[in-house]
Amino acid sequence: MAHPSISRILKDYDPQKITIAAYCSHSSLQIFHGARKEGFRTMGICVGKAPKFYDAFPLAKPDSFLSLKDHAELVDKSDELVRQNAVIIPHGSLVEYLGVDKFEHMPVATFGNRKVLRWESDRAISRKWLEAAGIKMPREIKDPKDIIQPVIVKYNGAKGGRGFFIAKTYHEFQRHVDTTRPYTIQEFVLGTRYYLHYFYSPLKQDGYKLSKGSLELLSTDRRDESNIDESSRLGSIAELEEVGIKPTFVVTGNIPMVIRESLLPEALAMGERVIEKSLDLFGGLIGPFCLETVVTDQLEFKVFEISARIVAGTNPFISGSPYSDFVEPNLSTGRRIAKEIKLGRELNRLTEVLS
Repeated sequence: MAHPSISRILKDYDPQKITIAAYCSHSSLQIFHGARKEGFRTMGICVGKAPKFYDAFPLAKPDSFLSLKDHAELVDKSDELVRQNAVIIPHGSLVEYLGVDKFEHMPVATFGNRKVLRWESDRAISRKWLEAAGIKMPREIKDPKDIIQPVIVKYNGAKGGRGFFIAKTYHEFQRHVDTTRPYTIQEFVLGTRYYLHYFYSPLKQDGYKLSKGSLELLSTDRRDESNIDESSRLGSIAELEEVGIKPTFVVTGNIPMVIRESLLPEALAMGERVIEKSLDLFGGLIGPFCLETVVTDQLEFKVFEISARIVAGTNPFISGSPYSDFVEPNLSTGRRIAKEIKLGRELNRLTEVLS
C-alpha cells in the first residue's frame, strides 16, 4: 500500500503514460523488454553517459536515459521522474548504490512495498521474519569462538557474494573477517543450492491463492561463483590460501534449473508462509522475491537468505521458464512486473502495488 505522500504524488500521475524506470544494471534488460511488451515506455537510469551495450539489444533498449553525475543525484531528480510518470523498479544495484535510507524517502513511485528492503538488507531482521514464518534455516553462530565446523560468513547488503568466506576454525575466521562491516555467521549446510523465484500479487484472485491475492513460482536457478566453483581443481581451500589464492563467492553468472517435482509443494508452501508473515509484519512483500536455499540429501530445504525484489537469477528466463510457461507463455519476471502494474491500472488499484 502506498505511503500517504506517495499517494498524493500518484494523483499527479497520468496512469496511461506510466514510464517504467530502472538502473542500467542487474536485471534491467528483462525489465525494459518486459515493460515494452506490455506497452509501457521505459527509462534507463545511469551514471555518466548512456551505456552503449544497449545498442546490441534493441528490443531491450530503454526509450530514454536519465544520466546522473553520481548515484546520490537520483533523489534530486525526483521532480523530473514524477513529470515523466516514472515508476522505479528496485533491483540489487539500486539497493547497493542508493542505500536503503535514501531509497525509502525518495518521493517517486516505486514498484512493491519499499519497506521490505530494510527487512532484506539486515540479515538479523530478515532471519526473524523467516523463522517467524516457520522457515528452516542454517544454524546461526553468535560467537565466532564457537566455530567447530565449517561456517560461511556473510556481510550485509546486496553485493553479489563479494567478501563472503568459509571458515572451519576461529583462527581462520580471525584471519579473514572485516570487523568494520556487519556480518552473519551461518553453519555451512551440505547440499544442492537452488534459488527459487516467486511473484506475489495482491491483485490476482486465481491460481495459488493466499489470504489475499495469489503466489506464483516463476523459475529457479543456480549461481556460478568465482572462484570458489573452480578452486577444488587445485586442492583444498587451506592449500590454496598457502600459495596466496583466496577463494571467493562473487556471482559471475546464472544457470537455469528445474527442481524435482516432488519438491514443488514445499517450495510453494515456503513462499506462502513468507508472504503471509510479511503481511503481518510490514504490510506485505509485493511482486518478485527469491528464497535462496540448500536442499539436503534428506530432501529438506534450508533457506539461507531472502532477496525481496527481482534477482539476477531470473535473467536466463527472458522468454519464460519451465514453470512460468505453465502460468503464461513467454513470461519473464520483468514482464510479470509490468503486467502487475498494468493490472493495477485497469482495476484502479495502483496504490496497492506501488509505494
